[in-house]
Amino acid sequence: MKLPHLAGVILIGAATSMGLFVSCASDAKKVNGKTKTTAAGDSTVTEVEDLRKPVDTAKYDALLKKLANGDTTGKWPVKKQPYPLAGAILPFKRIVVYYGNLHSKKMGALGEYAPKEMWRRLDAEVKHWEKVDPSTPVQPGLHYIAAVASGTPGRDGKYINRMANSQIDSVLAIAKMRPNTIVFLDLQVALSNIKAELPHIEKYLQLPFVHLGIDPEFSMKDGSLPGKKIGTYDAADINYVSQYLADLVKKYNLPPKVFTIHRFTKKMVTNYQNIKLRPEVQIVMHMDGWGEPELKKGTYRHFIYSEPVQFTGFKLFYKNDLKKAPNKLMTPEDLMKLKPIPIYIQYQ
Repeated sequence: MKLPHLAGVILIGAATSMGLFVSCASDAKKVNGKTKTTAAGDSTVTEVEDLRKPVDTAKYDALLKKLANGDTTGKWPVKKQPYPLAGAILPFKRIVVYYGNLHSKKMGALGEYAPKEMWRRLDAEVKHWEKVDPSTPVQPGLHYIAAVASGTPGRDGKYINRMANSQIDSVLAIAKMRPNTIVFLDLQVALSNIKAELPHIEKYLQLPFVHLGIDPEFSMKDGSLPGKKIGTYDAADINYVSQYLADLVKKYNLPPKVFTIHRFTKKMVTNYQNIKLRPEVQIVMHMDGWGEPELKKGTYRHFIYSEPVQFTGFKLFYKNDLKKAPNKLMTPEDLMKLKPIPIYIQYQ
């Protein structure tokens, strides 16, 4: 089945930026039993709930059953998964994010619009989800591509363009425009590898509101140039990353990290059955393909539903999803009919 998809490869050099590259090197500290994150030179303080109560396991199980949406195959909800640590976002809230890169208006809504306009649009999506599923609170977020697969080799010959800390700080500053917003940092490793790239963003992953995404499409293990073919990650790679995140959670006493993995073909994730689940990490297999609604539903059914890991996500492309008849963007009402119901929604 042909799966159309928007490649994320861009050339970054003298690209036009949004101009909001404010330095906001952050740190976290304990204040009255709560974790507070402060921005240097900024009086704004974002409080992150420090939930010490253990997860309500009965509620957790009930919400997983709700997300399974009547599935009778036994695939969903996923069995024998560990209960998460206190402070877990999923499945208690639905994450709704805007995706993109500040250097490019073509990679997503986060970067296409100035911050105030971006937030106006994302707020509208959040309200739509709250209306369609009022029983599930919405957790807004920004999903930023912190390492971009590039069309040029760069200094190290890895075809990767790592965003400077000042760029990431700018995203954190934009996130602070709305209280309690979370941030995802996404890695397209190109000819590098995930073990080499994680340390570049570790200081941000130490923050309680920063989570992680990885994109197998641009993990070019065979040396192919990114964008020429679709890359891959194995369960072993995913397990390495989840252990890395789990170690940070334990070391810095953090709430569980949400870990998203993009997917729209079978070979993008191999040996899914060997992926390990941990109390410190919540894994989202994210349907990242674009196209008309029936094609997207088929992709979700074949590569997300049929190979269950833990939680599921679904991406909506404001432009590419409209290219073919019926020229219709899927709605929250449409997504609520899926099995399982996605708990992470990404708009590009």
